Amino acid sequence: MELDNKMQIITRLDELNINDKTAIAIGKFDGIHLGHKKLLNLILDQKQDGLKATVFTFEPSPEEFFVGHPVKQLFTRKEKRKAFQDMGIDILVEFPLNAETAATPPEDFVKTILVEDLKADYIAAGCDVSFGDKGRGDQHLLRNMSKELGFELCLIDKVMLDGDEVSSTRVRNQIADGNIPMAKRLLGNDYSISGIVEHGRHLGHTIGIPTVNIMPPAGKLLPPFGVYSSTVVIDEVEYHGMTNIGRKPTVSNDNQVGVETYIYDFDADVYGKSIEVKLLEFKRPEMKFASVDELKAQMTRDIENISK
Repeated sequence: MELDNKMQIITRLDELNINDKTAIAIGKFDGIHLGHKKLLNLILDQKQDGLKATVFTFEPSPEEFFVGHPVKQLFTRKEKRKAFQDMGIDILVEFPLNAETAATPPEDFVKTILVEDLKADYIAAGCDVSFGDKGRGDQHLLRNMSKELGFELCLIDKVMLDGDEVSSTRVRNQIADGNIPMAKRLLGNDYSISGIVEHGRHLGHTIGIPTVNIMPPAGKLLPPFGVYSSTVVIDEVEYHGMTNIGRKPTVSNDNQVGVETYIYDFDADVYGKSIEVKLLEFKRPEMKFASVDELKAQMTRDIENISK
């Protein structure tokens, strides 16, 4: 069990023992998009009645577990924890998904885990909810068990945007296409990449265009390589930025993918600091130039264009 600035994080089965009554939202929460936020707001509203707002999700994600290989993430585990904490969630359950737990009868899942162990007094889920052995747990089982066990149940329909449902798959597709503004609309917030500022080749300083470099977290879904307008958050202060995502083919022969950002009107030393790069709009694809001088000229044009 962990405590992350007062948000309790449960990661093991032997920690599933809560003393306070809870309002639980069940879901994959792989993207924390508008649909997820509607679900989360339901349990946050229950805090006024003295219930602990509790998120019940799975680790690894059901997609990753059942497919058998890693799935690119919209939110890393660390980013999800921070997002839940910032929203005011009291308890986060990262239910360990393995062959044994995946075979839990759905009736036992609700009665033993949610109601007896986690003291669920209120449960919120999407109408397409699926849990327990062979995914047999669904909205109909929840309805029946809510009457039997006495918890309040709220099931929500899919959230729609521009005539189509909001889903993590839709968000992923928009990011993969470089449509960052649409991804933002679906998420309800900026799509961002966080990391620790590392030393690079210092080429930016050499050519008079200093940049900060971070390595994207392993498993993080990245948009197409290229240049983006961005907002950079350092020590809770936001700055205007220009970000390149890619392999820097003009100056590097390796396949290492990096996130390099020029920050407007900024010259502080931030090596070793954690920063967040919020992507705003795709500007151009990554290019390989014949010389460093050509690269500098293009970067200068990019800086001017993005500053407008």
